[in-house]
Amino acid sequence: MKDPDEAKPDPHKLRRRTVWTALAAFLSAGAAMTARFFFPRAIFEPATKFRIGPPSDFAQGVDERFRQSHGIWVVRKPDRIFAIYAKCTHLGCTPNWLEAENKFKCPCHGSGYDSEGRNFEGPAPRPMDRASVELDADGLIVVDTSRLAQCPPGGRCEFETKKDFHIAL
Repeated sequence: MKDPDEAKPDPHKLRRRTVWTALAAFLSAGAAMTARFFFPRAIFEPATKFRIGPPSDFAQGVDERFRQSHGIWVVRKPDRIFAIYAKCTHLGCTPNWLEAENKFKCPCHGSGYDSEGRNFEGPAPRPMDRASVELDADGLIVVDTSRLAQCPPGGRCEFETKKDFHIAL
């Protein structure tokens, strides 16, 4: 004959299984977080020095091809080419080029800049910065956004006196 205690299911078995499963999940999550700590996330920034093509690729006016990828506008005037760094000098927003109005307009606080990046309206304290530009041996324009020329408020701009912030045509 069978013992009546053997056939009786353990009422605490499900509770023990649930507790052990929850504890294992908690410890596994903690181990995963600890392991993830040793492999920090990296932000991959675009290169600060890059080629954009020969001067003949750029028509008169503002070229927006590199605004998204490298954060610059390439501006061609009759006598020179230069690159404006796409960052408002008020709080760092990215202005928009309004071709119909021939100006850059910051969407955050309304600063306005002319086609050369000089501020003329809004709270911006100074003109936008310009990136260094040069021609390489192949005749391609090389832009270096790690070297920016700035204008102090009301002062003379660095890019007016330094030759490596525009290419004479």
